[in-house]
Amino acid sequence: MKKLILVLVLVMGVFFSGNAQKVPTSEEIAKKNIEEMDKRLKLTPTQRSVIYNYAFDMAKEQLLLYKKQVAGTAKEEDETRIYRLQNEMNKNIKLVLKPDQIDEFNKLNEERLSGIDPGKKKKKKKKGEEEEKVVGIEGLKSTGNN
Repeated sequence: MKKLILVLVLVMGVFFSGNAQKVPTSEEIAKKNIEEMDKRLKLTPTQRSVIYNYAFDMAKEQLLLYKKQVAGTAKEEDETRIYRLQNEMNKNIKLVLKPDQIDEFNKLNEERLSGIDPGKKKKKKKKGEEEEKVVGIEGLKSTGNN
């Protein structure tokens, strides 16, 4: 779970550094998370509302940590608190979900943890075709070339 939080914070950090002129709000982050979950889990309106509240609270805490990191005032206790909050949020979300949704939620979390982008389809290679090598910073950014 620590890795999941670290990945989320890193993704947010990369997003924020690439979009330095506009930092997304807690509402925008929570909405994006809910849209992805809704697409994958087929949430009911009640589930969507409850989970949005959890995601919004978590996004506020993550933005607060991000601001502390940028200012150089973040402490290890802050990160530990975020890990604990993430674990609590995941537990609470699972209480709202149906059993089949929990399985998909676990898959979604594993994909997020491993850096898999569910929006991107992996290209299949034809027989005899070599994988395209990506070098430099682009090679480091991509997750499929490990």
